[in-house]
Parts: sequence; structure tokens; C-alpha cells
Amino acid sequence: MKFINEDFLLNTTSAKILYHSYAKDMPIYDFHCHLSPKEIAENKRFKNITEMWLAGDHYKWRAMRSIGIDEKYITGDASDKEKFQAWIKTVPYTVGNPLYHWTHLELKRYFNYSKVVKEEDWEAIWETCNEQLQLDTFTAQQLIKESNVKVICTTDDPIDNLQHHHTIKASSLTAKVLPTFRPDKALEIKKRGFIAYIDELSNVVGNAINTYDDFLEAMESRVHYFHEVGCRISDHGFEKIVFEETSMEEAREIFNRAIKGEAISQLEEAKYKTYTMEYLGSLYHKLGWAMQLHIGALRNNNTSQFDLLGPDSGYDSMNDYSLAQPLNKLLNMLEKNNKLPRTIIYPLNPVHSELVASTIGNFQSNEIKGKVQLGSAWWFNDHKVGMLKQMTDIANIGLLSTFVGMLTDSRSFLSYPRHEYFRRILCQMFGDWMEKGEVPMDYEFIGSIIQDICYNNANNYFTIN
Repeated sequence: MKFINEDFLLNTTSAKILYHSYAKDMPIYDFHCHLSPKEIAENKRFKNITEMWLAGDHYKWRAMRSIGIDEKYITGDASDKEKFQAWIKTVPYTVGNPLYHWTHLELKRYFNYSKVVKEEDWEAIWETCNEQLQLDTFTAQQLIKESNVKVICTTDDPIDNLQHHHTIKASSLTAKVLPTFRPDKALEIKKRGFIAYIDELSNVVGNAINTYDDFLEAMESRVHYFHEVGCRISDHGFEKIVFEETSMEEAREIFNRAIKGEAISQLEEAKYKTYTMEYLGSLYHKLGWAMQLHIGALRNNNTSQFDLLGPDSGYDSMNDYSLAQPLNKLLNMLEKNNKLPRTIIYPLNPVHSELVASTIGNFQSNEIKGKVQLGSAWWFNDHKVGMLKQMTDIANIGLLSTFVGMLTDSRSFLSYPRHEYFRRILCQMFGDWMEKGEVPMDYEFIGSIIQDICYNNANNYFTIN
């Protein structure tokens, strides 16, 4: 039997029926990713498989470092062919890591390469992939079409002019490709570069930002601009959630001191973030947006490598922190003023999964199905065990049937088999419950829940359509 066969990860009759009859052909709603709008707008054709598959993929980079591959062949000046050889040398040793499954799925689905990846076959794989990359099916837009993707939400800074999104909208691509508002740099008041960022924001809006009031007006202006272009989702990345009661007057004073270059304490930082998040959350609610909170990435931990390579190079990890009180207080602050938007919470540390699953039940709505969500298993958790834990925690404490499902969180156009991977795991979980008699052997009903989680819930949750 081939390694990647039609029943891969499906170990019961029920799981196979659920996957092949209900999940397999559902469209993809990719509401969080890091694809380049520029590459989509230009309908990029990649020069070789290394550029398409390895560039920017810190998952692969970390694996290569772990078996002792020299940095020259990862992010260094080695040729693309040498970097590809180094990656294929690594693949057999990723067994047990989701990279092993993803790699084989991507080679199978896009290049019809069915063999188990072995180091000695690296050159044959290189030639096979690069030959097919010359076909018209391997442009950025065609890959989106071939992958049955209906909606893509990229990740965009408030100062972005979104010109590539305008170009995409005018193209023949049928999938909707929309921006997501990611204002992290505007929240990080203590970080180096904050003042320079405020200057950039000022240039974009065409007005001087001398006060906190000016800043809030500028942010609101950018939110409305994003809304006009089709944005309906915001995204925030926090090392940890903070909450401190404060007032507009205090927030003004903290901001005004910060842009003068004065030192800001951690308490003042927390107050600034709290009031700014209240302001932004209220604005998202008013416009009908969803708000994503990605919590718990401890970034750039290897300073020598950060100095050489910069951010997003594979030197981030999970953080540990106290989450329950600040998260509940943040959501409650918005809820009590009837300004809580649809909210998806992604804890990076899996010990917080059940905590968040219990928190979301505090803030549901009788108007929106699954208004507050425990987001899909993210980053270090988007493997089989992590996905099963995340879905089991929702099922045990909330309602799994309302879950908006999987996303790629990727920079690669070859990452859509991650949805297939998730769907197979989802169907195996439900199929196992069926076989054990824990849920009824009702394929039509359970199948409809599977389809909701795969696509329908997201399609109904976000106000994009």
C-alpha cells in the first residue's frame, strides 16, 4: 500500500465515509494566511521549486538546523539547487513531525509524486518539480483555483496602500482575496521603532500625529480605508494579553510621552494597550468585523541570529504567562458596552486551550452562532495531536459544531493540503466516535457538521459575502 493513499489517516469505515462523501470536496475558506498580495496580483510564476517551497518557510528551516545543516544551505548564499538538496536530505528525518506528512501531501497533490521521499532521489524530485513548474497550472492564481479556494485573507499593516488588492480585484481570479488589518506595530509602544512607525502612519494619512487623539483618528481612517477595500477581519499578535483599567486622559499622557522619546513603564504600556484595544474593538464591532487574537509567541529569542537574519527566521517559541484574568477582562470591557466584535482567540501555548475554551462560553451571543471562538491549532500545534486536543477541548467545554475550522497560516501557495490534513483528522475523530457508539451512526447529520466545520461555519461567520 502506498504511503499517501486515498485513506491516509482514515482508520475506520465511518471515517472513510465521512471524509470521501462529506469533507473531501468542500471549498477552502482561508481566513488567515501570510501569502503575498503582490505575488497574487502579479500572478507570479516561480523560477524553481526552492523559491516556491522553501523561501520564507521557517518550519522547514528549524528542521534543517536540527539535523545540523549549515545555515549556508538554509538562508545563506548556496544555490537554490543546493538548498533543495539539503531539504530533501532532511525530509526522511522529519518523521513524526507534521512536515513529513505535509511534504508528501504537497508533492502528491501538486506534482503527482507518489514515492516516499529519500535523500538519494533529491535530483529526480528537483527535475520533476521544476519541469512541471513551467506549466500554466503553476502560477499563483491558478494554484489558488486548482486548490478550490474561495476566500483568502492576507495579513496587512495599516500603513499598506493595498494597491495589490485593488489589482487582484480587477483580475479574473474568482476567489476573493481580501486584506486583514494587523496593527501590531501601532500597539507596541515600548519597542524600538515605535516613533518611526507613527511617523510613517502620519505620512500615509496625510496629517501630523502629535497627540493620542491624532493617533486614534489616523487608525480609524485606516480601518475605514481597509473596509472600503473589502477587509472584514482584524488580527492582533500579542506576546501576552495585558489589561489595566485606565482613562482616555491617562492613555493620552502615555502616548504623548512616548512619541517624545520618554521611557514608558510596563504598567503604562498595559494601560495604553488596554485603552487602544477598547477603541479598536469597538470600531471593529461597529463595522461588523471579526477580531483575531494570536496570543503567546515569544519572538526572536536568538539575538545573534536575529541580528543576522531578522524576524520570522525560525527563532520564536511558546511563551508562558497568566492569561485567564486579562483575557476575560478585555472581552468583558467590550461586552459590557455592547461593543464586543466576533472574536477568535488562538493561544500558542496548548496549556491555555481549555482555559480559552471555557472563556469563550462567557461571551456568546443569541444573534451570532459561535460568536467567540477558540481558534484552530496554531503554529507549534498544527499537528495531529494539537488539532485533536484543540477540537476535543472545544467539544468537551463548548460546541465543536460551531467551530469555524482550519486555516493555512502560511506563506506558501503549496500549503493548501494542510486543509486536507485537518479534514482527514477531523473525520477520523468523528468516525472513531461513531465506531465506539459515542455518537449516532447518522452519516447525513454528522456529515453536515463535518461540512460546517470544513467551510460553512466560516462562510456564515465572516461578513465577507
